[in-house]
Parts: sequence; C-alpha cells; structure tokens
Amino acid sequence: MTEDSPLRSRLTGLILAGGRARRMGGEDKGLAPYRGRPLIEHALERLAPQVDALVINANRNRSAYARFGHPVIADDDAGFLGPLSGMLAGLRFADTEFVLCAPCDCPRIAPDLGARLAAALGDDGAPIAVAACARRMQPVFALLRRSLADALAEFLAADGRKIDRFYEQQGFVQVSFDDPDAFRNINTPEELAA
Repeated sequence: MTEDSPLRSRLTGLILAGGRARRMGGEDKGLAPYRGRPLIEHALERLAPQVDALVINANRNRSAYARFGHPVIADDDAGFLGPLSGMLAGLRFADTEFVLCAPCDCPRIAPDLGARLAAALGDDGAPIAVAACARRMQPVFALLRRSLADALAEFLAADGRKIDRFYEQQGFVQVSFDDPDAFRNINTPEELAA
C-alpha cells in the first residue's frame, strides 16, 4: 500500500504486545532483541507503511514501549485476558474505520497484509478479515471494523476468550497468503536464538 493510498487513511495499525510471554520465560517478547533490535521494532517497521497511525497494546513495560514514538494502551481489564482484550483496547482507541492487528513477535509481517485484508472485506462485506497460510488461520493477523467494539466487549464480559469463536459469531472472511515466514512468530528463547 502506498503512502498516498486512500485506504491507508482508514486503517489504524495495532501491535499486540500485551501478553505474559510465559513460553519466553516471562521476558517481554516485544522487547527481546532480534537481529540487534527489539522484536517490536521489526513489526512496527513492517506495519507502518500500511496504516495511517500505529498504536501499541502493552500491559507492562509501557514506558519502554513508549520510546518507539507511538501511543501505548493497556487492556481495559488487568487480568491478561488474551489478544481479544488487546484488540478491544485498539478498537476503542482508534478513530479510523478499521484496525489492522498483528503480534509484536512476528518480524516479517507481509507488506500487503492491510491491503489484501481490506480488499477482502470490501468484496465480502464481513466485519472481520483474517489471514491464513497453508490452510491454517492466523487469527491475530486480522482487520476488524471499529464498530465491533461493543460486541467484543460483551463477548469478553461473558468470559469469551477464543478468538475463533468471536470471529465465527460476527462473521469473517479468510484471506490466503503464500509466505509462511510472514506469520512465523517467536515464542521461546530457542526460537529467538534460531
């Protein structure tokens, strides 16, 4: 998506960095070094050209994340309720029509993620577009209409935590991508070292 694309002005990019990172030994994944820079820096660099504005969802180390120059927002609930809680914070924060979500631990986000998900929403009329690769859904790589905020808040209030279930309730379209590296995330110290 080009810098002057009219679609770009309708997207807020949301980097999800609000988890506990248990498989990473508790180390904040977004701040873990990868090729000399924090993981989140790679994600921000990949998402920035695709959106009008960026926001980081983080529940700890917020001042460290703030140094990347974008707003940092926490989940409304302090209980680490998972990515849907971060998505809700992003939907409530954004002033654009859509929120493009991606995790902080994926350094090779597809450069056409936003454009392809938005095209699918336009073609299908669904409120959510989700990336898939090798016939496997990648649920945190998603484009959501901001108007879903109330429905998502209700889902979470009813103890809903499964992303797939929320997507099924609302209706979604899946978009196939060919490059598995675009969705390869880093969850453990071993994966980071490799």
